[in-house]
Amino acid sequence: MKTATELLNLLQAEQIEENIFRSQSHKTYWGRVFGGQVLAQSLHAAYRTVSEEYTVHSMHAYFILPGDINLPVVYDVERIRDGRSFVTRRVVAIQKGRPIFNMAASFQLEQEGFDHQIDMPDVPPPDDILNDQEYAKVYETDRPELYARFSIPRPIEFRPVQQINWAKPESAAPARAIWIKVNGKLDDNIRNHQEVLAYASDYNLLLTALLPHLNEMEWGGIQLASIDHAMWFHRAFRMDEWLLYSLDSPSASNARGFTRGTIFNQQGQLVASVVQEGLLRKRRKK
Repeated sequence: MKTATELLNLLQAEQIEENIFRSQSHKTYWGRVFGGQVLAQSLHAAYRTVSEEYTVHSMHAYFILPGDINLPVVYDVERIRDGRSFVTRRVVAIQKGRPIFNMAASFQLEQEGFDHQIDMPDVPPPDDILNDQEYAKVYETDRPELYARFSIPRPIEFRPVQQINWAKPESAAPARAIWIKVNGKLDDNIRNHQEVLAYASDYNLLLTALLPHLNEMEWGGIQLASIDHAMWFHRAFRMDEWLLYSLDSPSASNARGFTRGTIFNQQGQLVASVVQEGLLRKRRKK
């Protein structure tokens, strides 16, 4: 999967019953359904039950079980409330008759109100930074397994302001910034842009929580898994234009890493915020 078109096709849902939808799974190299896929597909399923004049402003999700990439995912949408200004939906993702994920989402009419935001970090522009695939060439000769891992084509392009050399990882403060953009063009439907950002938002969060501990880790010896994920959409944006994903991790404890993200457009507008907690521990030796 390389392009915006392929990603949008993955996020589509087939309606199989009233309020019940089915989406396909992408074959990931790590063998489980990617959390961002389920986030985005669940948002898409919820949107299928919401009138066009409403757009999502927040979503709160829990990852319950690993997803099977060889099976489609069924999304059961519950219409909790249809109000004048706000609409609420609950979505349960199901495989093999069991919930693997659930989410609550709130949708709102566009309204006038107070307006303020924090400032965007001062970082180099995306044109001055290598993307993941370009940087991966440093591994090509001496660490072919790392080159294969980081050169995989993806529908989202990532340009990290602070690159990590995974061949010689060094501990660092738990904060980084990454420019992100979908590969290709999207239409003007804000719902598509929100779904694609939900997909992209699950990348890089737990890696940020791992940064202070890179000197303690062995490649392949760390277990990472999203536990919960919350997201707020503040302002309109385009995923086919560069967005800055500014990340930090205030805490890690009890085998969990806590991370935050703020997302800005190139004009400095804060367009979305993310919070996630995930499993973060050394793999148990068998």
